[in-house]
Amino acid sequence: MAESDKNNDISQAPVPRRVGIPAHEVIYQKLREKILYGEFKPGGAVTLQGVADSLQVSLTPIRESVRRLIAERALEFHGNRRISVPKMTQGRLEEIYTARLNLEGELVKRAVNGITEEKLTALESIDHQLDLAISEGDTLNYLKFNFLFHQQLYQMQHSEIILPIVETLWLQLGPSLRVVCGRYGTSGLSDQHKKAIQALRDEDPLAAQKAILDDILQGRQIIFEELSLQNVDFSTI
Repeated sequence: MAESDKNNDISQAPVPRRVGIPAHEVIYQKLREKILYGEFKPGGAVTLQGVADSLQVSLTPIRESVRRLIAERALEFHGNRRISVPKMTQGRLEEIYTARLNLEGELVKRAVNGITEEKLTALESIDHQLDLAISEGDTLNYLKFNFLFHQQLYQMQHSEIILPIVETLWLQLGPSLRVVCGRYGTSGLSDQHKKAIQALRDEDPLAAQKAILDDILQGRQIIFEELSLQNVDFSTI
């Protein structure tokens, strides 16, 4: 997020109400997506009132949503009703990727047990949209379809514990990924997803796991190399 509320990327359009869904849940999902896809810059603070005004809602659902996002380590509170995405550090990033490699590796192995041709077709469709985003240099759609691919893959086998943790890790990483993709671009990114899809079709959990782990490691390498993470402060990028 930018230092000035006027310069943040929050949409000025009012949040549409959904029948039967509490206002704070609608706001939570909207803010969560904006963090996940990097619309908030690490370290840049904004006021709760600024967020409420931008979304054209009252402070009450904003407060509830922000409390949940703080608990997920996606936001931090600074006093004076100001919040921000936490600054990324080398140590924090190492922990996130260590957790991702272990937890997502387990989820993709389990996914083989829940595979169907319909689900594989859905994954291929998402991957096609990802290819288009890469070829067009569309950073936002790259981030969206990349997350959607992993999310759909991991949801093939129900997980009450691991998947929510993984989604929280993605939430913490999103703003920094947007910074990197914005500087690095998308043209140099290789696609391990097709290998994962083929491994799933072959019912080979180890090959599917390897493809996804290679995918995660590629992202990790790009972040560390592109930003030269020795003592980097993402808020200055």
